[in-house]
Amino acid sequence: MTDKITLHAFFGDAEHSFTLTDPMLAELECLTGQGTGALYVQLVNMSSPAQVLTEIIRLGLIGAGMAPEQAKHLCTTYAQNRPLAELFPLAFAIMEARWNGIAQPEKEAPALKVTA
Repeated sequence: MTDKITLHAFFGDAEHSFTLTDPMLAELECLTGQGTGALYVQLVNMSSPAQVLTEIIRLGLIGAGMAPEQAKHLCTTYAQNRPLAELFPLAFAIMEARWNGIAQPEKEAPALKVTA
């Protein structure tokens, strides 16, 4: 059911899945004191606090099934003291996946078999 909101992207050491599930969105709202819409608008306008970027990544990892300790370790190792220009695209893509969904690849029409 979360396929439409799960992003698969490289972070730190490997490809990972990121999903901002309902409980993870609630946690993000609690941590920031802002609603999801306000956070999304801040990201679109590139005006969100730096710490929000890391929280979106961490919560996205947890929402996709990673243990909270492992998600924190990855964020500590690969997100702290890094250029924000490295973190922003991933954090935005995670939030964008939740906001608009992931574009599903179009299925090709079955090939027609021509007989003579």
